Amino acid sequence: MDNSPVRINAEELLSDNWYLLKKYSFDLRRRDGRWQAQTREVYDRGNGATILLYNAEQRTVLLIRQFRMPAFVNDHHGYLIETAAGLLDNASPEERIRLEAEEETGYRVAHVEKVYSAFMSPGSVTERIHFFLGEYQPGDRISEGGGLEDEGEDIEVLELGVDEAIAMVARGEIVDGKTIMLLQYLELRLLKAALTD
Repeated sequence: MDNSPVRINAEELLSDNWYLLKKYSFDLRRRDGRWQAQTREVYDRGNGATILLYNAEQRTVLLIRQFRMPAFVNDHHGYLIETAAGLLDNASPEERIRLEAEEETGYRVAHVEKVYSAFMSPGSVTERIHFFLGEYQPGDRISEGGGLEDEGEDIEVLELGVDEAIAMVARGEIVDGKTIMLLQYLELRLLKAALTD
């Protein structure tokens, strides 16, 4: 017997242009046991990974700035300050984030630490993001970074003080959710370390 609270009745492909956009018609079992018919559009772009590169001794972080069309069409100038990130594309999260960090920031990090995974927009997007921290040193820089031009990337690399980056979140200058989450995670970690010293 199937105890699933969801019965999918129909699945319609709406777009396969960039990623997959599908329309699902389904019945959802409510908490009181009744079934309710619902319809939702779901965007499947695969899963991703993101990393906040930081230097504990210098108290700095490496972020990137790039243009994002969805932000632009939602009353923003479109240039977001973010952590390096990318879709997994059949690689492990650890493997992919090392490659993305190198492509986007120009830094090759020896060790990455997974801190958690999260759905960022589960009301409409399937993507689960794997979040990482990685410590960098000036000698880890092997290129200018900037991303891949053939993928439309034109990335500016920013090295900021941790306190300045946190202040930029408070001022609304950093508005990317994954970046805010990792900056706050790092801030809590540094605060905890300071309290135990």
